[in-house]
Amino acid sequence: MLLQKAPCPHPYHPPPSSSPTTFRFKSSNIVTFLLHNHNNNQPHLSTTSFHNHKPTTTTATEKLSKSSSTSNSCISSSSSGSFSLIRTKMVAMVAVDPYVLWTFFASLVGFVALSVLRLRNYGNGMAKDRSKVQKNKNNTNKSLVSEQCVKSSDEGEFPPVYRSSTDVIIVGAGVAGAALAHTLAKEGRRVHVIERDLTEPDRIVGELLQPGGYLKLIELGLEDCVEEIDAQRVLGYALFKDGKNTRLTYPLEQFHSDVAGRSFHNGRFIQRMREKASKLTNVQLEQGTVTSLLEENGTIKGVQYKTKDGQELKAYAPLTIVCDGCFSNLRRSLCKPQVEVPSCFVGLILENCELPFANHGHVILGDPSPILFYPISSTEVRCLVDVPGQKLPPIANGEMANYLKTVVAPQVPPELHDAFISAVDKGNIRTMPNRSMPANPQPTPGALLMGDAFNMRHPLTGGGMTVALSDIVVLRDLLKPLRNLHDPASLCKYLESFYTLRKPVASTINTLAGALYKVFSASPDEARKEMRQACFDYLSLGGTCSTGPVALLSGLNPHPLSLVLHFFGVAVYGVGRLLLPFPSPKRIWIGARLILSASGIIFPIIKAEGVRQMFFPATIPAYHIAPPVE
Repeated sequence: MLLQKAPCPHPYHPPPSSSPTTFRFKSSNIVTFLLHNHNNNQPHLSTTSFHNHKPTTTTATEKLSKSSSTSNSCISSSSSGSFSLIRTKMVAMVAVDPYVLWTFFASLVGFVALSVLRLRNYGNGMAKDRSKVQKNKNNTNKSLVSEQCVKSSDEGEFPPVYRSSTDVIIVGAGVAGAALAHTLAKEGRRVHVIERDLTEPDRIVGELLQPGGYLKLIELGLEDCVEEIDAQRVLGYALFKDGKNTRLTYPLEQFHSDVAGRSFHNGRFIQRMREKASKLTNVQLEQGTVTSLLEENGTIKGVQYKTKDGQELKAYAPLTIVCDGCFSNLRRSLCKPQVEVPSCFVGLILENCELPFANHGHVILGDPSPILFYPISSTEVRCLVDVPGQKLPPIANGEMANYLKTVVAPQVPPELHDAFISAVDKGNIRTMPNRSMPANPQPTPGALLMGDAFNMRHPLTGGGMTVALSDIVVLRDLLKPLRNLHDPASLCKYLESFYTLRKPVASTINTLAGALYKVFSASPDEARKEMRQACFDYLSLGGTCSTGPVALLSGLNPHPLSLVLHFFGVAVYGVGRLLLPFPSPKRIWIGARLILSASGIIFPIIKAEGVRQMFFPATIPAYHIAPPVE
């Protein structure tokens, strides 16, 4: 049967028109076409291909002729086929209608836009919720207690405080804790600080910040915390011994004129840092007492603490940093403490008096041990009397006052004598044990020790805050490349380098503090007496003999090797004094004992600090550990 060419209302071919061609599909035309072919028993298309809107049909037995005129023609096949195949082909033709395509794409774009708007509204809602939570901070202690905190259950277990927004928990908000909270929050961390008492501390130590510590304060952006607290500039030290004195000035020539030491009331300084940290939206400062660390399979997951109102809660974070001071009750979980108490400080405040050397700390090489004077405000001078051992004369029965008047007062410079006696008579006498504890870390996944909870030295040199602020700078730089803290094992291994990187500053100040205290203390041993006198004379020489040790003392030159050279320089200088002009067997013997005494003072301290960590830190494997892969 031959195929016929005839015009037909094929729905795929529009009628000729002078206007631009448009394609319209009418379901009635399609149905009519299909029914017409079926009812008249017309041969059906078996295979169809379309090119430029010209259908071509073929069968296995014959070829179809193509239309040579226009696309407005209908072609029928001569072979047998199925009705379902034609229906499928027609639906495929309908599917390519531009109106259908544009409708589909418009719907898709609308769906995407709607999704984006909903996500944005959800994010704004969450931001508003966080803003509302921050506005609920307590104005007195800057604390924020989560509404999810509930009372203990009937079983006696305390439900956790789920703080999904907490990256770091800091235990303690003293100098180290408050500075660390502010520093980590500026780096984008969300910090939860738990402090036992948010009222202003009243301490007799932690009142002198060395120039090296002030430089670290500037690096952390906290230098304004020494403003508006009547802090006093400190430019160096004055040494007094047997009626003689010498002045030692910090080598600050290469620094900005604002760089110097600072002395102040410890409590005022801490409150300023707490205030500055609590102003950051990602810092939550809460008053509470941490009772224990939460451990799971050897990893610290958080802390359990008691709030101000007595509620027992748990808080979780990937990293917990313990810096709750020298009386820490948590350090035994994270290190092997070896605390020594070589002496105690007896503190007084002298009012309305002038120091012999303005803006200088004063060290009297008294008997049996040093006496310190330094300004803490424009009208107050702090006096710290060192008493060796742990046993002090009682204050209540007047024995302490009598000791200060009869033993200490005669050694005080004349300019301060009357003010000293007046302070003793007022009776406001405070005492505090001086603790020394070398850093002996026990790396624990999920936790870290810092501040006096981790490392202490004799407060004679006032280096504690300098070490703490330096440690914070080291830790900040280590954590900077890490955005994910949720891998405790990798984080713990990586942070082992912290214990080595902190050594130049920490070990120099620690060693110098311990060594100077032993040298400055009186002793019946002839060799120790010569060492004490040699130290005073060596520092009085000026030049490098003066600026070198003072640079070490102030934290401006944190080089352990330089410390050892100067220390044995003092010993050699003492031996030279003994042997000149004419040596004698007795003097030679004393000189040999002086060298042995100097070695017995400094080498045990170096051993406790770690010889390899102090002098060869690059050989420590942890020194080269790279940050964990995120």
